[in-house]
Amino acid sequence: MYMGIDLGTSSVKIVLIDEGGALIDEASSPLLLSRPRPLWSEQEPQAWWDAVQAAVGALKARRSLDAVVGIGLSGQMHGAVLLDDRNQVLRPAILWNDGRAGAECKELERSEPNSREITGNLAMPGFTAPKLIWVSRHEPDIFRRTARVLLPKDWIRLKLTGEAVSEMSDAAGTLWLDVGQRRWSPAMLAATGLSERHMPRLVEGTEVSGHLSSEAAALLGMRPGIPVAGGGGDNAAGAAGIGVVHPDKAFVSLGTSGVIFVADDILKKDPERAVHAFCHCIPGMWHRMAVILSAAATLSFAAHLSGAADEASLLAETEAAGLAAKTQSRLVFLPYLSGERTPHNDPTASGVLFGLDSTTTRADLGRAALEGVAFALADGLDVLEASGGALDALSVIGGGARSRLWGRILSAALQRPLTYHRGSEVGPALGAARLARTAASGASLDEACPPPPVSHVIEPEAELVEALAPRRALYRRLYSDLKSSFAASVA
Repeated sequence: MYMGIDLGTSSVKIVLIDEGGALIDEASSPLLLSRPRPLWSEQEPQAWWDAVQAAVGALKARRSLDAVVGIGLSGQMHGAVLLDDRNQVLRPAILWNDGRAGAECKELERSEPNSREITGNLAMPGFTAPKLIWVSRHEPDIFRRTARVLLPKDWIRLKLTGEAVSEMSDAAGTLWLDVGQRRWSPAMLAATGLSERHMPRLVEGTEVSGHLSSEAAALLGMRPGIPVAGGGGDNAAGAAGIGVVHPDKAFVSLGTSGVIFVADDILKKDPERAVHAFCHCIPGMWHRMAVILSAAATLSFAAHLSGAADEASLLAETEAAGLAAKTQSRLVFLPYLSGERTPHNDPTASGVLFGLDSTTTRADLGRAALEGVAFALADGLDVLEASGGALDALSVIGGGARSRLWGRILSAALQRPLTYHRGSEVGPALGAARLARTAASGASLDEACPPPPVSHVIEPEAELVEALAPRRALYRRLYSDLKSSFAASVA
């Protein structure tokens, strides 16, 4: 068996696959998010490790793990885990959806004028490098004591293997990587007051990065010495899980955040439109992404705000109300609950409900939330196609893939057919397990990472396409009208 560990924002998910790639079992353990101040988003790394142990324990309670011969890692990108010279955590990890480092992004690009050329990306507050400039300014003692910076999944790797290692796809999201050359950039590190000695060793996602230590094996109840693959950032690993490992293949991810991901065989940069250009977890490949910061998180927020029992209850109530144009309220939801990336790069943007009246129902709120995310992803699709050509087909992964209602809305907003694959809701964890198989057994990419069997396809519905078009136009006007007010509200 091969194990894939995905360190998400809301939970740790672990899957087991067999030698043929079939999903055998899965388990998860929840995580909490801390927002101690406006724009801040943090988690305690120890909580990640506790969740890994809990999820492995749940699997072990159902089956022996003696047959596991490879482990792969995936996880939330961009987080900053600061360690001292004894590998002790110095402060809570600053996460991908943290917006405090807006001023530091401008400082970084002033310090290194070639930043966008080196990294292929616009400096954004969620990326790792600006966070370290913020720490140097506001927590100088912590910065002085920082001996190493790790990304979230790579801190889990340190706990598993004792090795400080990262891989290309996750490292590309730090703004410290020369993305074209697939190596750390001395110039970008110097611009944040760091050097390569602060960085982990780099491998490709399909390579062995280390082996399960005796100490970790004892804690997890597994055999020591199991090889641990480089793995990938959550979206690159999700691509491996859905079979997007060849040029021009693409998918939509509906996790806590939302992503449209396109695989490329060359590096295609478009930082001015806030398109992410990163290394793939596959050697010799890159990818582009349009990223929105709140996808499933928007649905969770709407469920909490409206008093629904949970997201599933809100979805059921929304579906029962129907999607016919005559049932449509005038409610529009801007889902910028943690700021926004593509195409706005605006950490000050906030969520907005427009069009509330005395007839607004909970189902209206649910529908507006689903539509708002779909409109945000449609904005992302527009800029991706402007930088690299039309995308005719999209697969869907992530927890949001479970909802056919959301699929109908998303397909209509994107005006594209959406393909759903078996097991697509566990994409990153499945991809991590597939990368483990490649690293541990030498299986080829086509053997280890084929597209899973298709479960169903959702085609755009003409009536829904027509109904959503004016609402998307209003959605886009609202952001333009409110942009200056967003910035002023946090000044």
